[in-house]
Amino acid sequence: MKNIFKILFVGTALTMGSCSDLLDTEPRQSLTPETAFADVEGYQSLAYSMYGRTRSFSYYGQVMMIAPEVMADNLKVIANTGRYIGQEANADRAHINLWDFSTTNNFRGVYASINDANIILDGIDGVEGDENLRNRVKGEAYFIRALNYFDLARVYGYEPGQEVNGWDQSVILRTTPTLGLSAADFRARSTNTEIYDQIIADLNQAISLLPTAEMGEEDVYRASRGAAQALLAKVYLYTSMYTEAASMASDAMTSFSLSASGDGLMEADDYVAGFSIAPNPESLFEVEIRSQDWNSVDGLNNSVCSLVANVYPSAQFILTVSDDLLAAYEPGDIRMQTWTQTTREGSSAIVYRSNKWLGHKGDFLENLPIMRASELYLIRAEARYNLGNEDGARSDINALRSKRGLGATSASGTALMNQIMYENRVEFAVEGHRWFDLKRNGMTITKSGSFEDVPYSDYRILAPIPQDEIILNDLLENNPEYN
Repeated sequence: MKNIFKILFVGTALTMGSCSDLLDTEPRQSLTPETAFADVEGYQSLAYSMYGRTRSFSYYGQVMMIAPEVMADNLKVIANTGRYIGQEANADRAHINLWDFSTTNNFRGVYASINDANIILDGIDGVEGDENLRNRVKGEAYFIRALNYFDLARVYGYEPGQEVNGWDQSVILRTTPTLGLSAADFRARSTNTEIYDQIIADLNQAISLLPTAEMGEEDVYRASRGAAQALLAKVYLYTSMYTEAASMASDAMTSFSLSASGDGLMEADDYVAGFSIAPNPESLFEVEIRSQDWNSVDGLNNSVCSLVANVYPSAQFILTVSDDLLAAYEPGDIRMQTWTQTTREGSSAIVYRSNKWLGHKGDFLENLPIMRASELYLIRAEARYNLGNEDGARSDINALRSKRGLGATSASGTALMNQIMYENRVEFAVEGHRWFDLKRNGMTITKSGSFEDVPYSDYRILAPIPQDEIILNDLLENNPEYN
């Protein structure tokens, strides 16, 4: 009976144009490969589709920015619309789902984007076209595939060296395209080391192929050499490859003309306003959302702006800064001004809206920076700390603090690591970092208010693989305690 169900499920999914990790075949339906991919420009069109999936509300358009903040201690729910209630309480199976498909914004799961990249890498060398464009599109495919696998790996698996009870399973690895039923096979999960090795290999390929970009310019709407270096530095940090992380962060800083003293970062007086500029002046890679990609209903229902601010009528405004984070800001820290005291409609209770996401392009619409320059200083600071170079770590932290209205820190030892974690927390509030920063360091997920902390050994640290996937694929084992 299970095999019959499997056949029916796969056949139906391919007819619809998607099947979670078996991958989206939608690009093949209206055009044949021979007509759609006759030259390099055809593959570039698919690359645009690959970028388009990144802005889905099920991915960076909302979930990857919001959920990691609610699941830890940066955001709290102030209106029960059913959204993020489970994540705030860290309820069983209330996590981040990047695996299977959703109809929201035509998003078919991160594996659909991976399949776009696989199609490009499998076929682009066999067609005619400009060689520089070919290299760029290939580099973009390697970059996006790496980003997709990195996000899957940190949601569904432990980082290498941080496993609990030896559990090292990550996600299914696919590096060749799924174009139809004959190519739709079932696979077991790869180990976390295997996935991270692939991510690193992809990013090194991307670095060798991509052009340079100027920070804060429209170049950052597409992958660049510096963006790939920045992402690779972050991946090295997650895998505890500290020497490589520090070196690659330095390379990325050079690519974007950032100095050791912080020159190139926004000055304190410009920081808050920078989030209402497209692109953000510190963006290394930014998801562009254009008016033709958007409608007011989307914005009202799903945008980050609607969920964390009340600047437009009928905004949901269901999330605000936690009391714990609000109390953590140092006096004079410009980052505290990313919050403004306000009230929700129909209530006199004092809450705070986010000034990072104000829908500055109109009708809840805004771009979303995925990597900003300040992250390079904090990546290198943490890597240097773990290498025993506390002077270097302090130098990087203080370069950032000098641009945020704060004096230098003289912290050392454990206090220095705590300072690095603090800087990450306040710098990237409502940018989707907090849960992952705690998790990758094997730390307890701290909570604010009445919610209990989540120990690192707790099974809820990892997301469950969707049950439909487990039923469909005999080779697929769920994460521990998800039965």
